[in-house]
Amino acid sequence: MADIGKDIERPLGQTVRPRAASRGISAGAVATTLVVLAAIGISGAIALREKPFRKPEQAAVSTPKVTAAAEPVAAAPAPPVSTTAPKVETPTTGGPKIIHVQTEEGDGPPKAAIVIRDPSTIGQNLKIAHIPDRALIEVSDTGPLPIRAADGRRPFDVYARPWSGSRGARVAIVIGGLAVSQTGTQAAIAKLPAEVTLAFAPQGNSIGRWMQAARQSGHEVVMQVPLEPFDYPNVNPGRNTLTVAASPDDNLKNLRWALSRTTNYTGVMNYMGARFSADATAMGPFMAELGKRGLAYIDDGSSARSLAPDLALKDGVPFVAGDTAIDAVQDRGAILKKLDALEATARAKGSAVGIGSAFDLTVDTVASWVIEAKKRGIEIVPISAVAIDPEKG
Repeated sequence: MADIGKDIERPLGQTVRPRAASRGISAGAVATTLVVLAAIGISGAIALREKPFRKPEQAAVSTPKVTAAAEPVAAAPAPPVSTTAPKVETPTTGGPKIIHVQTEEGDGPPKAAIVIRDPSTIGQNLKIAHIPDRALIEVSDTGPLPIRAADGRRPFDVYARPWSGSRGARVAIVIGGLAVSQTGTQAAIAKLPAEVTLAFAPQGNSIGRWMQAARQSGHEVVMQVPLEPFDYPNVNPGRNTLTVAASPDDNLKNLRWALSRTTNYTGVMNYMGARFSADATAMGPFMAELGKRGLAYIDDGSSARSLAPDLALKDGVPFVAGDTAIDAVQDRGAILKKLDALEATARAKGSAVGIGSAFDLTVDTVASWVIEAKKRGIEIVPISAVAIDPEKG
């Protein structure tokens, strides 16, 4: 058999010299060998008597013949690729799906690509992240309200920006106050890395347009809600502030006004609210509404008396608290120290959250720091990536 293998591997067209006959083999040995081969052949014929014999040319392994001026063999045409909806091969289990999609058309034949989609990751495709999911919208007089879809999907899941899922050091940064200043909002969306989360003030203008621009740039977004601080109304968060003295119905009305200012956000973040967040009677219905609508709550961490962590767990609300305000002092050196402290916290505990505002100095400092932090192995993640989600244990 080793000789046959060598013959197959020998370049085509070369003459194989016949092997010299072996000497010293007796006639008796030859006869015995022939008898054994005959017996094997008869046994094989008996074993295959009910099946047609295979054709020798189909079973034999030999060196292919070389023919002169061989005709080229035409390649089999590739199967057509659909130019409409992608074809999904649905597995019998709940595992990943294989999706065949057509890539961009060029001068040559269409090319196909295969995308593996894991159903456990529901986050929106960034190419269409600015387009609202109608299944997650409740129509209201003031605008689109977020709501859980009939199949259970939450805005928190669907509008979340994808991230690596690794266990390395992670830093989430939320920059708030967008839509208050048009030029400031435009600069923040353009300059800040896509991993930075943006928070919109409900009193701002053109929020829908800015939301789309932010989502098209890859940012995850949240909505800020004005809550009553101490010394209200001398310190006033703005229009439609939720207060301790108001009835639950009035507070929910103001909350829904803020929620309806735009869509495609994963949760809400307080704007002020030290007094409101410390009052269980006021904060309870507020948090229950977020749980019903499938939204997260981001506590900026400014009040140690906030009841948000316990109420969020009770109502199934994904929750995350900020570790520090990065720009309480508007100085580049001071902001960098706060950001470096976030990095140290992330290395020690796994993650850290910084909260800032859309001041020009803050935006420029964060943008440059993020570039350097990535080089040091820090992953910048959206706020949803560090939230504690009661529904996922």
